[in-house]
Amino acid sequence: MSEQTGRTEPPAAGPEFRRVTSAVVTGSAADAPFRVDVRAGTHPLTSDEPVRRGGSDSGPEPFALLLASLGSCTAITLRMYAERKKWPLEGVRVRLGYETDGSRGRISRRVALTGGLDGDQRARLLDICERTPVTLALRAGVAIDTTEDRA
Repeated sequence: MSEQTGRTEPPAAGPEFRRVTSAVVTGSAADAPFRVDVRAGTHPLTSDEPVRRGGSDSGPEPFALLLASLGSCTAITLRMYAERKKWPLEGVRVRLGYETDGSRGRISRRVALTGGLDGDQRARLLDICERTPVTLALRAGVAIDTTEDRA
């Protein structure tokens, strides 16, 4: 209750969340128990576990998709930045790996830039890698809210 008006005030509004993208994952059949069909926007994908972990290896494993997301975001962001600056970036290759010690994980990212870039431009592009949207989300630790979606 507000001391000034004597009325109950609504709670202060926090930042409004808006959907940026979505995906739907459907899976598990008896003949390929770990294979899942993914619909990311309008794009169909498949994910699976490798044979050594009981899957049929019909698509990339989930961590490979995570690395692909980070690498894609890195390459796209660098291209956008270089185009905006009118820098001569001809190509970007991002190599990624995921490692774990059993309790913690880490991602290694190696970026190769081609084109007539000078040293300052190359350094700035590598700095931009640390500010891509997926990099920031992974580093911040994204909240995951899980609820049941009844059919």
